[in-house]
Amino acid sequence: MNAITFGTDGWRATLETFTTPRVRMVGQGVATYLADEGRDAPVVVGYDARETSRGFAEELARVLCANGFDVLLPERDCPTPLVAHAIVERGLAGGLAITASHNPPEYNGVKFIPHTGAPALPEVTDAIADRLAEPDPLPESEHGTVQEVDLETPHADAVFDLVGSITAGDDREGSDSDAGDNDADDVVTDAEFTVAYDAMHGSGRGVTDAALERAGLTVERLRCERDPDFGGGAPEPAAEHLTELIARVTDPDSAPTLGLANDGDADRLAIVTPARGYLDENLFFAALYEYLLESDAGSAVRSVSTTYLIDRVAEAHDEAVHEVPVGFKWVAQAMADRDALIGGEESGGFTVRGHVREKDGVLVALLAAAMHAAEPIDDRVDRLLDSHGTVVQDKTSVDCPDEEKARVLGALESEIPETVADTTVADVNTADGFKLLLDDGSWLLVRPSGTEPVLRVYAEAETDDRVATLLDAGESLVEPLVEFHG
Repeated sequence: MNAITFGTDGWRATLETFTTPRVRMVGQGVATYLADEGRDAPVVVGYDARETSRGFAEELARVLCANGFDVLLPERDCPTPLVAHAIVERGLAGGLAITASHNPPEYNGVKFIPHTGAPALPEVTDAIADRLAEPDPLPESEHGTVQEVDLETPHADAVFDLVGSITAGDDREGSDSDAGDNDADDVVTDAEFTVAYDAMHGSGRGVTDAALERAGLTVERLRCERDPDFGGGAPEPAAEHLTELIARVTDPDSAPTLGLANDGDADRLAIVTPARGYLDENLFFAALYEYLLESDAGSAVRSVSTTYLIDRVAEAHDEAVHEVPVGFKWVAQAMADRDALIGGEESGGFTVRGHVREKDGVLVALLAAAMHAAEPIDDRVDRLLDSHGTVVQDKTSVDCPDEEKARVLGALESEIPETVADTTVADVNTADGFKLLLDDGSWLLVRPSGTEPVLRVYAEAETDDRVATLLDAGESLVEPLVEFHG
């Protein structure tokens, strides 16, 4: 049981630790938790494209059934947001997803999603952790059943309804859709362009690309075949892993004018444009928020590591921004509390009002296409930066064992400098780690990763050189503390 730790987004570990007996203990913990909460509706168990994921999902299903729950399994590996959507759409007791998201193939993981369809808050995962135990089956006559179901079609219909209502709710030229009508042509305002889509061999294949085609777009597919080893790498949609997609979209003789990529379980999205190549997720977040504000109103929720450009967009529209710690569970909670229009993180996870409160790379891919149809994303970002000023952000990592993170952060609290990179520290935000707000409007953040044995160091400023200087300063501040074990 000591090996099972729920971090930022569930429990992840290498397959040496993530074993069948421990997965079954998680299943028993979830079953006991749901029973104690008086929830007896069916439970859905989804899984990603990894070699071991279907088997682990079936083990969870067996444990849940032995505890009296009916279980729904998808017909094939599927994006995690489809699991979240099914929970809400079908009124389920909750759900589990076997996935290690963007981690390499030697990892796997499990995520519990409660009946709200939003990520589980710590009080829920703590309650499950307290109930971890060997399976304790009921008499066979009281066992539940397992049924394979289609999660893709209901999710796709809901996404098209939502995006159709957004594109119908504005006065953009060429838009003649009716709210709630999920006709493909209406969703992208009858635009005709080519999208290059990279599934990274993950669970977005056949789902995100199918949605884009349903929207009337021509789709060029990259890595849309299942490969449990993800081509030998990690299904992480970072620029260094999307070289072919970037080359294709930035080639002036190539057809695609937009590139999209999902991570391994398709809850995140990366964007590639002709002029910029890999589009910083912060810029995409700001552009998407501005796009939504053209036809609706509402605040934004962003994590502490996400750009202040969101705040500038909000201020220009007399809207508010709510800052939360890193972890989409906090974004989701604030969206409910504030009835926010959009919530997101700099890592590429977003959702919008009217959808389940879980990041959804399928929905956001379709929104990106609709936004691009209304105005090329490069043009929109250019205009955004002209209006609100240039913002650059980057991050790096410092190796730090999980058991050392608390000590290092405790030491850092007493080592906060008065200046960073020759600039006065005006304030310190401790919502998640230490965020040093500098006099010139730039900032430096140090926080512990919830999924890897590292400390994250983030910086935001007006130029690439300034960001690089801040990151160097951050590493110089943290590394001696990690190395000191006295």
